[in-house]
Amino acid sequence: MAEVVRKPRAVVGSSRSSPRPCGALFWALPPVALLALFFLYPLALVVQQSFQPDSGGTSLEPYADVFASYAFREALWTTVWLAVAATVGCLVLGFALALVIAFVPFPGARAVSRFIDVFLSFPSFLITLALLFIYGSVGMANGLWTDATGASEGPFQFLTTPWGVLLAEITYFTPFVVRPLLAAFSQLDTAQLEAASSLGARAPRIIRRIVLPEALPALAAGGSLVLVLCLNEFGIVLFTGAKGVTTLPTLVYSKAMLESDYPGACVVAVVNVLISVGLYGLYRVVSRRAGA
Repeated sequence: MAEVVRKPRAVVGSSRSSPRPCGALFWALPPVALLALFFLYPLALVVQQSFQPDSGGTSLEPYADVFASYAFREALWTTVWLAVAATVGCLVLGFALALVIAFVPFPGARAVSRFIDVFLSFPSFLITLALLFIYGSVGMANGLWTDATGASEGPFQFLTTPWGVLLAEITYFTPFVVRPLLAAFSQLDTAQLEAASSLGARAPRIIRRIVLPEALPALAAGGSLVLVLCLNEFGIVLFTGAKGVTTLPTLVYSKAMLESDYPGACVVAVVNVLISVGLYGLYRVVSRRAGA
């Protein structure tokens, strides 16, 4: 008997499975319009104002004045070294804390992990205020010292210095490194750790050869995020009241609110945005090579 060859039937409505270009464009227009209205348009106004000096017209005079000022160069250097130092401190402290929480069994480990999630929602000025209560000029630590020794003032006077800003930033931003590390450690094959331990490998070697390679993408993601956030941090520097510590965000505030130099403030803001976007691009390259 000859076999009956049946032709496949056309699937009804198969053309509807893939969105038409016109329909896709229609649904994409509203979010693009909102993005342009609430983000791109204000940013364009800032860029436009940075090219308009108070004398009128359009020129590079505001950029020349800002780049030639000592205040801008000092703020740029302070912003960069504080952000880099805080990022390094967060990576070291965050990696150590994540190792303890993930691999050292102790009562309350799950509660600590959940508290880190809650800590991420805290505003930065709240952490700075807590440090002021502890290490401020009239804080608890100095109060205990003066009560015990009878001295007129305590020895903890570093919160109004760059080191106080650095401590506050490390304290606040370390959970931003711990969270992705804990997620990475939860995917780690514990059989490798047990096999390495049974073969006599000590904890430092296990961390260096097994744990650290698996944690590199999370470290790259958390570290780059902390670096960008520290570059744009304003509340911590303001609430510590650090004398002589001027970063790019505080310089924008000073020029706009105290000096009424709006073109200069826009120039500093544009520089800050360009640095942040450049670091984000660098983060994408690093995370792609690390396999994040």
